[in-house]
Amino acid sequence: MSHPEQHRGRWRPRLDRPALAALLFGLAGVVYRLVLTLFTVPVSNSDEATFGLAALHIGQGRERPVFLYGQHYMGMLESYLAAPLVAVAGPSWPVLRLPMLALYAVFLYLIHRLTRRLCTPWFAAFVVGLLALGPERVVRDQLTVVGGRPEVKPAVLLMLLITVGLAAGTVHRRRLAVGLFGLLVGLAVWSDWLILPYLAVAGLALVWAVRRELLGWSGLLLAAGVAVGVAPMIVDNLRAGPGDDSLSVFRQVSTKVGPQPPWSDRIRGGLLEGVPLAHGLCPVDGCGRWQQWFGVLYPVLLLAGAALAVLAYRRAAGAPRAERVGRGAGGLRGERVGPVVQLALVAGAALTLLSYVRSPLAATSPLDNARYLSVLQLSLPAVLWPLWVAALTAWRGTSSVLGRFTGALSAAVLAALTVTTLVITVLFAATGTAASRTEERQARELAAALRADGPHEVYGDYWTCNRLIFNTDESVVCGVLDGNLSPGQNRYRPYWRQVGRAERPGYVVEIDSPMDRRLRRLLADRADAAPVREVGGYRVYHPDTPVRPWR
Repeated sequence: MSHPEQHRGRWRPRLDRPALAALLFGLAGVVYRLVLTLFTVPVSNSDEATFGLAALHIGQGRERPVFLYGQHYMGMLESYLAAPLVAVAGPSWPVLRLPMLALYAVFLYLIHRLTRRLCTPWFAAFVVGLLALGPERVVRDQLTVVGGRPEVKPAVLLMLLITVGLAAGTVHRRRLAVGLFGLLVGLAVWSDWLILPYLAVAGLALVWAVRRELLGWSGLLLAAGVAVGVAPMIVDNLRAGPGDDSLSVFRQVSTKVGPQPPWSDRIRGGLLEGVPLAHGLCPVDGCGRWQQWFGVLYPVLLLAGAALAVLAYRRAAGAPRAERVGRGAGGLRGERVGPVVQLALVAGAALTLLSYVRSPLAATSPLDNARYLSVLQLSLPAVLWPLWVAALTAWRGTSSVLGRFTGALSAAVLAALTVTTLVITVLFAATGTAASRTEERQARELAAALRADGPHEVYGDYWTCNRLIFNTDESVVCGVLDGNLSPGQNRYRPYWRQVGRAERPGYVVEIDSPMDRRLRRLLADRADAAPVREVGGYRVYHPDTPVRPWR
């Protein structure tokens, strides 16, 4: 907590020891991620490049996209945040990712504030320390510009802090705070639908805290805030054709044709792979058996967190009236809001996990889709709080023999969680960044070669094209083909049309890839005669006549 300190006629805040520890942990986490950002680690890709190109177009005033190019359900808030920087400094990966780094810093600050209000100062510092660590799976979700998660997590934390302040009576402009709550809800809905479970429980907590006020102007401001935040999505859906609205497209993406994996496989993939990966306990290529223990323990911790919150709620209700009056402006409601918010965090995690294991992807591709559980970091304070309470009670010697055993076991779990996350983070920082840096160097070599010597209109696969366009500041334009040299996923159609009009387009393919072999067969005896060069792991063809088999 900050204490005012008078110094030469001025008041300056002074941090207590837990706050200072949290500040140091947070600075270490931000600096660590800043270094990764400057080296473009984790590696960039064409999904991220699409957001970068949108930021470039926004900064130049050419486009005002609502959703990611080629989609109708992923909001573009990250592109709008990066657009001013890209407009000034030009397209580069560190510039594109700097707003994500700022959002991570805001996330750490808000989760510290919320955890300190709900629990204890030293526990808040511990949570910040854990979140400052980060192997590849964790920092990828925090730093790469791929939509949604970096911005919705701070939004939810701010909503919950607003709820706590309203219930405790520490917020003076109450109507404006409720309106801000609504605006954050609308922006989060537009940005990423994965956050809907947390928005639902945060909304219920707000209704509990100020249900009478919502019947008046506060309710109108709440609705107005939601409408303003979600307005881009509403306008776009009103203009969309049949089947192109967000709900229809999202339903198509989420539905998989064919036999569904059994629930046991989906739960196994969600708990034993997804949960440890989302919390930084495993390397990006998967969890060993010794790293899956946290996934087994996670439902137990959710139940324990809910039980502690219910007990705290009932204890606050049963306090003597004189004690409740002495608590200040918030009174009983201010005392109860902490357990209510803890229950909201537990419920948000449970609903998110349930939503994830309902998808067949939890069983068929748990490594690729564990990113959808990154929002579980929001519930880390509520999940770990039972362990901290048990360990602290045993350390103070105020429990029975069974309580001391439970406390020792809880302390061991917290230590194992910390050590495992630290080890995986150190291994990633020491040995796991080389591949990303090599791939980035090759991508830059390819971009520099084509930018200098051409060709400037080329065809390539999806994971080559938009990254190449972003790396060359659109001086090279690329049309996406699949492995059979047929039109692929061209998110931004003007690029495809421009390459289609080129009289002599080039072809950029990974060496010895299926596309490379297919192209050589189509060129036949011209394969050796056509100008070919190899750059950064790619083969660049520039035949005299275009090869467009789909025509």
